[in-house]
Parts: sequence; C-alpha cells; structure tokens
Amino acid sequence: MRRRMVFSTLVVTVIAVMLLGLPLGALTYKLVHDEADRQLHSEAELIGAESDNMLELQGELDPAELGVEHPDRFMRITPPGDAPSATAGDPALNPVAPDAPSLLRATDTTSLGTVVEVWASADEVQRSVVRAWLGIASLSLLAIGVAVGLSMFQARRLTLPLVDLAATAERLGSGVTTPWGHRYGIPEADRVAEVLDRSAERIAGLIATERHFATDASHQLRTPLTALTMRLEEILAESANPDVVREEGEAALAQTERLVETVESLLGRARKSQNPEVEPVELDPVLNHLQAEWSPVFQQEQRDLIVTGDPGLTAITVPSDLAQILATLVENAYKHGAGTVTIRRVDAGQSVRVEVSDEGEGVPEHLSGRIFDREVSGDGGTGLGLALARHIAESEGARIELVQTRPTTFALFLPAGAGGLTKMTGPV
Repeated sequence: MRRRMVFSTLVVTVIAVMLLGLPLGALTYKLVHDEADRQLHSEAELIGAESDNMLELQGELDPAELGVEHPDRFMRITPPGDAPSATAGDPALNPVAPDAPSLLRATDTTSLGTVVEVWASADEVQRSVVRAWLGIASLSLLAIGVAVGLSMFQARRLTLPLVDLAATAERLGSGVTTPWGHRYGIPEADRVAEVLDRSAERIAGLIATERHFATDASHQLRTPLTALTMRLEEILAESANPDVVREEGEAALAQTERLVETVESLLGRARKSQNPEVEPVELDPVLNHLQAEWSPVFQQEQRDLIVTGDPGLTAITVPSDLAQILATLVENAYKHGAGTVTIRRVDAGQSVRVEVSDEGEGVPEHLSGRIFDREVSGDGGTGLGLALARHIAESEGARIELVQTRPTTFALFLPAGAGGLTKMTGPV
C-alpha cells in the first residue's frame, strides 16, 4: 500500500510539473528572444542616430569609430541617396561569412532616410534560455522530490496505524484482551481503534464471567458435596440401624437436591438470563436446617453451632440463595474462626438482620477493608466465598457487612416481609 501511494503521488506530481513546466519553458524562450530583439532594435536606433550625426557634421561615415563603439555587433549602414553602404564591427558576425554563427538581426530607418542593419550573435540568448530552462528543471525536480518525501511521510502516517490495528486484532484473537488505547490523529483509524478497544473490554468481560463461573461453581458446589459425603459416611457407620440409615439417606437426598439447585442457579447467573424472583421466606426453617446440617461437623471439632435471637421472622429473598449465603458465612466461621458459632436473628423494623459470629481471634486489620474482594483470604482460603455471597445478596436487594472484627461478626441485612415484619407463632 505504501508503494502504491508513493507511486501514485509521483505520477500525479510529474504530470502536474509537465503541465506547468512545459508552457513555462516555452514562455521563457519567447520572453528571452523578445527581450534580445528589443535590445538589438534599440541599438540599431542608436547607431542610426550616430550615423546621421556623422553625416551632418563630417559629410561622411566613419566605420572605424562605429566599430569601436559597438565591437560585438556587425553593422551595415546605407546613407540616403546614392551614397555607398558602409560596414563596421566584428566581421565574424557578417551574415555572408562562411562560418557565421546563429545571428539575430534588427533594422531601423532614421528620419533622414539612413538604413541601419545590425547583427548580433544568438549564442548568449541561447545560453540565457538554457539557464532559464535549467532553473525550471531544478524547481521541477525539487517539487517532485518534496512531493515524494511528503507522500512517503503521509503513506507512513496512514499505513502505520493499519499495521498497529492489525497487530491489535491479532492480540485480541490470541486472547490478550487488554485494551491497546492507541490513537493516531486520523478519525477513521481512531474509530476502528475505539471499536477494537470496546471489543477487547467486552471479550475480557465474557472471559472474566466464564472464569468467575468456573471458580464460583467449584466453590459453591464444595459445601453440598461435603455435606453429602458426611451423610454417606453416617450411612456407612450406621448400616446396622435401618432407621438411622433411612434418616441419613433422606438427608443425603436433600443435599443432592440442593446440589442440583446450586448448579441451576450458577448456570443462570453465568448466562445472565435468570433474574432472582424474591418471595417471603420464613427464617426459622432455613436456620434450623442449616443448624442440623452443620452441627455434626462442628461436633467433630468439639465446637457448637447455636441459633438465637428473635424467632418467627420473615424476609423477602430467594430461599436457595439465602441458604447459600448463610452456609458460606457458617463455613467461613468454621474454617477461619474458633469456639462456638452463633447465628442471631434480629428484628430491625423494616429489615431483618442475621448475624453470624464466632469466638476466634478476628479479622486482621489489613484485611478488614478488603474481606469481600475476590481472592482475598487471610488463612489460605480461596477468597471466593464472601465475595460470591455479597454478589448474590446484592443481586436481590440485600447486603452483607462485616460489623465487627473481634470477635468476627458478619451481618446479612434482608428486606422484611410484605407489609412489614411478620411474626410467626409457635415453637422455634
């Protein structure tokens, strides 16, 4: 492309120089010759005046004196009447001489009737024409050189953005999705660069979504699989007691159903096609189920999991998401905390607050401000659970906060049930 641009510019420039240079050269030739003819005619008039003056004063012509005054001319002077003609000047310029050069000729007739003919060499005129033509040719070559230089500069300016954009597209196709951010001062190229940068951002978002889905899925599926494994171990341990085996089998089936719900929820979020449908949810059954699920795990570590606070509360949320969020908070307290883990229900008027706290050393100060960031963990964890729990909560109008660092206390704030807080009667 660069060669074609330079070649086309060169062709256009040569044509333009020829269209201007050739007429200018012809005009220069005519002007130089016209000026030489005018000057020679003026000399003929002057020689005629001198000849008339000689004839009046001396009665005859003095060719030697005229030759001295005009040594580079050849003159033939014919007085009026029957007087003979006289010649003077350089005989080499005599037009009848065998080796006479190219000559210019001018004639003039004075008021007394004297006829003057003057010849001069045309070599100087030709040299003047050649010098003028050389000047025109030099300017033409300079114009062509400048045009070629500018065309090379412009071609480089126009082709480099294309090369850079091609490299950007190649980077994008190879999976490097960082926006390049280059701009070139060329509106068309800048628009293409902006489109590529936006495409890179969109592709990066898609890749990040897929990556987050994979990590979130692996993290969220771990808890139901752990509980399912635990139930299966209980079945094996109590295989002699049919009632216990049946009870543990039902618990394992419940965990399997929860696993299926978790997979469906994660797939819906990955496709961004599933909007959470919130509904009034009674907290007590969810918390009782969570306590029953996690108590065996805590008992193996000689720890307790207790549920306290205001019973009979109802919140606007998604049941499966609420279970996932609370399971994440309990698992976090189990792994990173110590002592008894307390789940506390609080009636906050227009909202419901569920607090999960433990008796461990607490959250380090340098992590308290980033505890909900992805891949931030203070004890070798994945750093995904709290970030995912907050994302799920915020997607349905709730929120999670770290309300206390020592002892560690997380609070889940949920909208209260329709028409305000709904109290449920009966035993907890």
